Amino acid sequence: MALSNNVIGAINFVAMLLSIPVIGAGIWLANQPDNSCLKILQWPVIVLGILILVVALAGFIGGFWRIPWLLIAYLVGMLILIILLACLVVFIYMVTIRGSGHLAPSRTYLEYHLEDYSGWLQRRVRSSYKWERIKVCLSSTEICAQLNQSYTMAIDFFNTHLSPIESGCCKPPTECGYTFVNPTNWISPINNIADPDCIQWNNDQTQLCYNCNSCKAGLLANLKQEWRKADIILLITLIALICVYLIGCCAFRNAKTEDIFRRYKEGYT
Repeated sequence: MALSNNVIGAINFVAMLLSIPVIGAGIWLANQPDNSCLKILQWPVIVLGILILVVALAGFIGGFWRIPWLLIAYLVGMLILIILLACLVVFIYMVTIRGSGHLAPSRTYLEYHLEDYSGWLQRRVRSSYKWERIKVCLSSTEICAQLNQSYTMAIDFFNTHLSPIESGCCKPPTECGYTFVNPTNWISPINNIADPDCIQWNNDQTQLCYNCNSCKAGLLANLKQEWRKADIILLITLIALICVYLIGCCAFRNAKTEDIFRRYKEGYT
């Protein structure tokens, strides 16, 4: 039984290590400017990673110090966490399955429409109360200001690849027909009714297109890209955790079988 318990302890040490990418994914999301303005996913991921670490530590201790009730608590707790992680992986995939950029005429960058994204994500930004807080957070960053330092000529700006937030929040929609002065200063719209966002544009550097639906869509597009990256990490970790859990179940069953057989032999002798 000692060998089996040592195996269980070693397996749970691997499970402890697998909590690191989950916690790391949450911390990475928390450090992204857009995710820091729209706090949705990072804390659930971090908390889930910490719980996996704690439960795996309990299994590690129970394995090496032969504490059966702790091993049973580990098996139940880890099963619940694996189910929660699987639900989170599926949820992220489902809410990010929709939405993509659209080519603008004579432009390299893409533009984004709010209605392209899942209803759940749209509800995170449609409320004026929620968006006011997000808008203040976005306008306090250097996302748009950095464009002015990088591009002075219209041709250079039109041929660059902008991030979704830069495209949606830092400039007016292309179909409005504004004239480029610099990346965050546009004048003389040709078709101000082409899109409701056309009249929302403001050259005030604290306003820009932060009130536009295109900015909300750009934020969601950025979130989608980052959440998909995090989801890949979580999926790989989930598969590894399932494998570790199954091996742990087999080792625990073998340990119990050895214990029963040992007691039988002791009773017989």
